Amino acid sequence: MKTVTDAPKKAPWILVVDDKIDTVLLLRELLTSRGYNVYTASDAEEAEQVLPRIRPDLILLDVIMPGKSGYELCRELKADPETRLIPIIMITGLSDRDDRVRGIEAGADDFLSKPLYPEELFARVRSLLKLKEFTDELDNAEAVIFSLALGVEARDPYTGNHCARLADYATRLGRYLGLDHDSIVALKRGGYLHDLGKVSIPDRILRKDAGLSAEEWQTMREHPVIGEKICAPLKSMRDVLPIIRSHHEHWNGSGYPDGFEGEQIPLLARVLQVVDIYDALTTSRPYKPALSHAEAERTIMEETRNGLWDPHLVDAFFAMLRQERKAA
Repeated sequence: MKTVTDAPKKAPWILVVDDKIDTVLLLRELLTSRGYNVYTASDAEEAEQVLPRIRPDLILLDVIMPGKSGYELCRELKADPETRLIPIIMITGLSDRDDRVRGIEAGADDFLSKPLYPEELFARVRSLLKLKEFTDELDNAEAVIFSLALGVEARDPYTGNHCARLADYATRLGRYLGLDHDSIVALKRGGYLHDLGKVSIPDRILRKDAGLSAEEWQTMREHPVIGEKICAPLKSMRDVLPIIRSHHEHWNGSGYPDGFEGEQIPLLARVLQVVDIYDALTTSRPYKPALSHAEAERTIMEETRNGLWDPHLVDAFFAMLRQERKAA
C-alpha cells in the first residue's frame, strides 16, 4: 500500500523568458523530456503578466531582450517579497566578467552560457530546484506556526482580531521610529506570534473569568518561553524570538520571565508592549468595557509613570497617532 511519503511529487514549473524562438523551443524540449512543466514568455512584460498565475519554481531568464533587460527584471523580482525566493538562472552569450557581476548584483542565483549544453542545464536546474524545495519546506513550517498562533487567538472569542491589530499598530510605530526593514517584518510577525506559547495553556486557565491561583498564574507565566522554543528552530524567526520571550517584561523590572528592566528589554519587545496595552484597553472584554482613546492614553501615561512601559516609546506612539489623525 502506498504511504504519503511514497506519493509522487508534483512536477516543478519552470518559466523560460527569452525572445529567441530557437532557444525557447530547445529549452522546452530539453526540460519537458526530464518531466518538468514549462511555460514561456518572449519578454519581461509578458513574464510579469504570467508570474502571478503560474508561480514558477524556477526562472530561466535571457539577459538581452527587447524592452526591459534580464538584469532589470531579475532585480525587480528579487526586490519583491512575493517573488524574491524564486531561483533565477540567467542565460547569456556574454562571457565578460563585468556582465556576470551585473547579474550577481541583480540577484541572479546562477548562470548558463550559450551555446547551451544539456547536462549543464539539467545539473543547474536540479540544484536550484532542490534549494527551492528546502525554501518551500521552511515556508510550510512558518505557515503551521502562524496557524497555531491564530488558533490560540480563536480560543478566546473576546479578543477578535487582536493579533492583526497588533501587527498593524506595531509596524506603523516601527516605521514612525525609522526602524529598518527586518525590524518592521519582525514586528509584524511578532504581532501574530507573541502569545503563541499559550497553545500549551489549558482552557480552564486561559478562559478563566475569576482571578488565577498562584499555581495557575505560574503556568500562565510560562507561555513566553514556550512560544520562543516553538519558533527557535526557524532561522527566519530569529528577530521575532526576543519579542515573543520579552513582551511581558516591565520597564521597572517587575515583569516576566527574566525580570529585565529598562533597555535590557529588547527594543522590538518594548514596541509591541506599548501597542498591546493600548489595544487591550480600547477593546471591550467580558470583564471590562472598551476605553476611549483619551481614557486609554491617560491610563497608559499613569502606568508609565509607575514604571511599567518605556516612556520614550509611549510618547512616540501617541505622537504617531496624533500625526495620523491630523493627516486624515
